[in-house]
Amino acid sequence: MGLVDRLLGRTPAPPGWAATLAAGEEPLAVAEVSAGHLVATRLGLWVPEQDGPLRLGWHLISRAGWDGGVLELTVSQETGTSGSAVLLADVEVRRYAIVEPAGLPALVNERVTASVRSAHHRELPGGGAWFVQRSVPGHDGVVLQVRVDEGTDLDVVTDVAATVAAALPRPDAGESPV
Repeated sequence: MGLVDRLLGRTPAPPGWAATLAAGEEPLAVAEVSAGHLVATRLGLWVPEQDGPLRLGWHLISRAGWDGGVLELTVSQETGTSGSAVLLADVEVRRYAIVEPAGLPALVNERVTASVRSAHHRELPGGGAWFVQRSVPGHDGVVLQVRVDEGTDLDVVTDVAATVAAALPRPDAGESPV
């Protein structure tokens, strides 16, 4: 760590790390894993990939857990929209064994948890869905995300998601989200 970083209380990027950060994005915590480094920023968690570091946005990490030196992340992807609601599907669980966590697991948990403004599960034909309002770094207001349970009728989810999204207060109207 350089003198300027130490004086300013900044966390430097790992030596040789090849990611291009967005304007104003800087490392908040870093931990080494077998395939490289995990780097947490205000926009997400950078994870090592074969083609170079990949940023997982906080709003696309459904769950984060820390147990026995392993950080476990459930990662979602956007599968479509319904009105202003974003439909999600959990696509994979990623596990990273961390030798010296240096605060990274706590920061990941804090960021994932802090992005959630409200969450509730609703039973629907064939299953159900989670309706989650989340803040997305770099965007104003909140986004309604709908994570569909396996076996749930997608047409019903799409209709319900659009109805729920239309009923939510708009952030620019000065109301807080439900």
